[in-house]
Amino acid sequence: MRPLKVVSPFEPSGDQPQAIQKLTEGFLRGDKYQTLKGVTGSGKTFTMAKIIENIQKPTLIISHNKTLAAQLYREFKSFFPDNAVEYFVSYYDYYQPEAYVPSRDLYIEKDASINAEIDRLRLGATYSLMERRDVIVIATVSCIYGLGMPEMYRDMRIHIEKGESLNPSRFAHQLISLQYERSDLLERGKFRIRGDVLEVFPAYMSEAYRIELDWEEVKRIRRYDPITGDASEELDETTIYPAKHFVVPHDMLLNATDKIREELKNQYDLFMSTGKIIEADRIKTRTTYDLEMLTEMGYCPGIENYSGPIAGRESGKPPATLLHYFPKDFLCIIDESHVTISQIGAMYEGDRSRKQNLTDFGFRLPSALDNRPLKAQEFESMLNQVIYVSATPRDTEIERSTQIAEQLIRPTGLLDPIIEVRPSEGQMENIYGEIKERIKRNERSLLLTLTKKMAEDLTDYLTNLHLKVRYIHSEVETIERVEILKGLRAGEFDVLVGINLLREGIDLPEVSFIAILDADKIGFLRSATSLIQIVGRAARNQNGSVVMYADRVSDAMKQAIDETQRRRAIQEKYNEDNGITPTTIIKAIDDILVRKNIEKQEVIATELSVIKNSFNTLVPSQRKLLIKALEKQMIEHADMLQFEQAAAIRDEIEALKKEYGNQH
Repeated sequence: MRPLKVVSPFEPSGDQPQAIQKLTEGFLRGDKYQTLKGVTGSGKTFTMAKIIENIQKPTLIISHNKTLAAQLYREFKSFFPDNAVEYFVSYYDYYQPEAYVPSRDLYIEKDASINAEIDRLRLGATYSLMERRDVIVIATVSCIYGLGMPEMYRDMRIHIEKGESLNPSRFAHQLISLQYERSDLLERGKFRIRGDVLEVFPAYMSEAYRIELDWEEVKRIRRYDPITGDASEELDETTIYPAKHFVVPHDMLLNATDKIREELKNQYDLFMSTGKIIEADRIKTRTTYDLEMLTEMGYCPGIENYSGPIAGRESGKPPATLLHYFPKDFLCIIDESHVTISQIGAMYEGDRSRKQNLTDFGFRLPSALDNRPLKAQEFESMLNQVIYVSATPRDTEIERSTQIAEQLIRPTGLLDPIIEVRPSEGQMENIYGEIKERIKRNERSLLLTLTKKMAEDLTDYLTNLHLKVRYIHSEVETIERVEILKGLRAGEFDVLVGINLLREGIDLPEVSFIAILDADKIGFLRSATSLIQIVGRAARNQNGSVVMYADRVSDAMKQAIDETQRRRAIQEKYNEDNGITPTTIIKAIDDILVRKNIEKQEVIATELSVIKNSFNTLVPSQRKLLIKALEKQMIEHADMLQFEQAAAIRDEIEALKKEYGNQH
């Protein structure tokens, strides 16, 4: 087995070494749950990489959204260039699930577009898990949704070896049963036979195989680039896995159709006995059509809704997922666990309520309910050993963990900010004075309110005091948000007023003052977790300070203040012991910005390329789907506060519309 090895010019520093050692020892000791609690900018990703290197186990890293997963994927690809770092996220550019709204008698058909490149990456992840141990998979919560059974995926693979006998006709039938298509044009998921030369382009690879026969004896196996035709490797043997995760042997499919027919009869009789004639007719018509498709073609639209009968699972049993492809001794790292765990827990109920309507009103058989994500407890039962990673882990993660490793030291030496509590009476005069002081130092200020109306009113008030102020909230157009954030950093204005949009994920090193209005209010926006995340926005500047305006000190405020003071004390002592002076260097920030902008442009270009290559823009219907996919991508970036990416995709949409006009 190839060892998992980190390649980096950097060595662990600050409190990274103790965190790496502590969590490594915990894993080797057999600890089920551990937590890495680290502040923003402390290098948690590097710590995760070094732990993986130490334990030498296949690893699943789960993030709560695609954008963060993509960032992790790029980072781990650079840390482990010689190992299998894979990417497993939802392969839909856009997805409208099948649904029925009884109150309006409205049936919504499933509408989706599969991204071919992401599909390849998903298949690549399961292929690597089948073939090797040095595997790291970066996934979103989509990893808890149903997938084809790993046993079937493994058993249906085709092994080819030099010197063995291979009948081209039998080989073609085998490939077709693995969902490969025969074609003269060799593309991913297809194969062709030209005399004694067999060529297969696996759905999970970027290269194809060329198999040369002498009569029916395999004389040569090569991997090559289908575009250039250049061979990259000579092989003695190879294995070809299915082109789709959901593959079923023919005899198993026939057995499943009998079960589906029986379930259809039972459901039809139930509807008729309760006077639901429309529902009875509907389920009979729809299911009969699907059965004909399955019998004749081995496939039907929405085949995943029959995964229970096809797999032979008992009703209520969980489906196979990506987690089932991992060996039993794997490590699971849950990034931003305070968000990700909650998201995993919510998946099942949302899916269930939608599908219940479909079954109750005759659109689907009851077995469709078993095509679902894992329940929270089912997910937990699949895990071997877990490391939660978060700056603000929930009480649940803390209580479960046998130990908690902290990373509080930033390589920059920057400290968590000073926090003060001041009365709400006279707060505007006080805020005005703080802002003026920051303007003198060419620094910026953030003001956080609870409502959009308050944000707008506060902006008007401060503008009348001759301050340069803007506000930002969910109703501000995407592109305008981009310009506002750029303007703040560039000094075009000095104060930005917002709500929860500014809680996490924004890097604004010029901001040295944050005012939290109504800090003592009860609710999500003023929870201890939210307050700690807000405070972290001021940890990018050496002069960072936070003022909470309140009439009392709530429990959440006390918790956030105590935690920040504890962290700051540790950071100060480390800086003192090591002779570090925290400084905010403007030039360094500019350099970072330039580098990040280059990286962002590369990421955007890749994303756009992947999406565009999945559609034929010359076909009006395809072009419409492409624009729809791009618009969804743009909104996702905007929601994640990645405004540069959103703006770039906006420009691409405009360019498409301009090029093709109103052609339909």
